[in-house]
Amino acid sequence: MTTTAPIPTVFDTVESEVRSYCRAWPVVFDRAEGSRLHDENGRSYLDFFAGAGSLNYGHNNPVLKQALLDYIARDGITHALDMSTTAKRAFLETFHSTVLAPRGLPYKVMFPGPTGTNAVEAALKLARKAKGREAIVSFTNAFHGMSLGSLAVTGNAFKRAGAGVPLVHSTPMPFDNYLGGRVPDFLWFERLLEDSGSGLNDPAAVIVETVQGEGGVNVARAEWLRALADLCRRRDMLLIVDDVQMGCGRTGDFFSFEEAGITPDIVTVSKSISGYGLPMSLCLFKPELDIWEPGEHNGTFRGNNPAFVTATAALQTYWRDGVLRERTRVQGARIEQALVDLCADHERDGASYRGRGMVWGLEFTRKERAAEVCHRAFEHGLLVETSGPESEVVKLLPPLTVSADELDEGLDILARSVRETA
Repeated sequence: MTTTAPIPTVFDTVESEVRSYCRAWPVVFDRAEGSRLHDENGRSYLDFFAGAGSLNYGHNNPVLKQALLDYIARDGITHALDMSTTAKRAFLETFHSTVLAPRGLPYKVMFPGPTGTNAVEAALKLARKAKGREAIVSFTNAFHGMSLGSLAVTGNAFKRAGAGVPLVHSTPMPFDNYLGGRVPDFLWFERLLEDSGSGLNDPAAVIVETVQGEGGVNVARAEWLRALADLCRRRDMLLIVDDVQMGCGRTGDFFSFEEAGITPDIVTVSKSISGYGLPMSLCLFKPELDIWEPGEHNGTFRGNNPAFVTATAALQTYWRDGVLRERTRVQGARIEQALVDLCADHERDGASYRGRGMVWGLEFTRKERAAEVCHRAFEHGLLVETSGPESEVVKLLPPLTVSADELDEGLDILARSVRETA
């Protein structure tokens, strides 16, 4: 019996080997709406990946789509670098009145470039400029982006190795519960700061994710975050919260740090800030840190006006009241209960879960099983990805607008996939 090798596609022959998500989901997608993607053969897939968190309001959200179509139809400006435009003005006014002012947040808004790593690079540069120091403290299993500065504060060894040059001026510290609760919080960090012989240069800033999405859905306790903020104040270090994936309502509140009652010095936001999957990012910081010289940090694509339009529509639609926040908490509780039941059924497999809001992780004693579950889920029409340093966690990241029926459908597929890979 002879077998015929599949005919190479243009993705195989022309696109770089660096592509990744398409290997886990080997179909050609053609259209999408809400919580579903459809391939070119018409098969539907329930999307619990949501553009790695950039589609909190779903695919082609009709309200945002109409705002974008209207803007394009009237020949609204697409590209404007950092020039003033009506679209940017509307976004800034809405962001201030809907997000910042109600929370008493004093932040200035910077448009550093189109992606999350652009925002992180700006935050690190600003912190060093403001404090006149080079060192940055990050945390174990952190992920902050793929450009060199962001990689320097990222923990994943595989991603760090891709830099090809030394990644310097950063020191990792244990994230919450990294040592299993056996050591008091920040004992090691405080001791290094106190000891002039420790080799740790005085840090300009500490950068942290409240929930480490790519790192394995590791959730920091509110009290841990408050203690970190206090440590930063006492030791004259700026606190940077990377809210690229966990912001824009993923954990319930607009910002993931709200639950802890802290006000970071600098905040990075991207992914779902445009609401429509259009590239956009923000670097937010306290007014006293706005010490940039004009043009000192710039970029060609920091004025994505179509993204301003959809971002404004998203804020006006979903953040003028607490409906989405409450819905996210209710839906998150549904996910948690489903994972409680699933782990109880698979206790002998060492199944465990963790998460907050609408980001959850499922882990097994046998690390390879996470990828097996994701593969089987794809075969049943559900898109979920792995996370963690060894891809050992199944990560659930559905749109915040997913319906109750769709959520139950996806959780049923997940449970079936876990059973079938036991």
